[in-house]
Amino acid sequence: MKKLARTYIEQEIPQGVPEPLPQPESNELRLEKVLAALSDPLRLRIMQRLLTSSDDFDHSCSWFGFDRPKSSLTHHFKALREAGLINQRQYGLERRSRVRTVDLNDRFPGLIELILDWQDPEESQ
Repeated sequence: MKKLARTYIEQEIPQGVPEPLPQPESNELRLEKVLAALSDPLRLRIMQRLLTSSDDFDHSCSWFGFDRPKSSLTHHFKALREAGLINQRQYGLERRSRVRTVDLNDRFPGLIELILDWQDPEESQ
């Protein structure tokens, strides 16, 4: 199993971080919406990369280095946020993302571990 990045273990919110964009409250997270958002392999890669490679509190779309149009990435990040999987914060013109580990562990114990265990079929080729 891949290990959580240091920023998720410490769970410290830096000073001056903007408030998250609108998202479902923890008690409003629904399994069918979470699973629908995670049904796309790119979204699973986003989640896994955030959980394992974050060296900062949160990251912009460009940090991932995906060769996709910005509009496509925006759609995927919005789907993750609306399902309640990530927080997004507005920093000027860019949005930065972070997995809602505490909320997900409370509502769906074991989900984070499943994401960490997921094997990307594109990496195994």
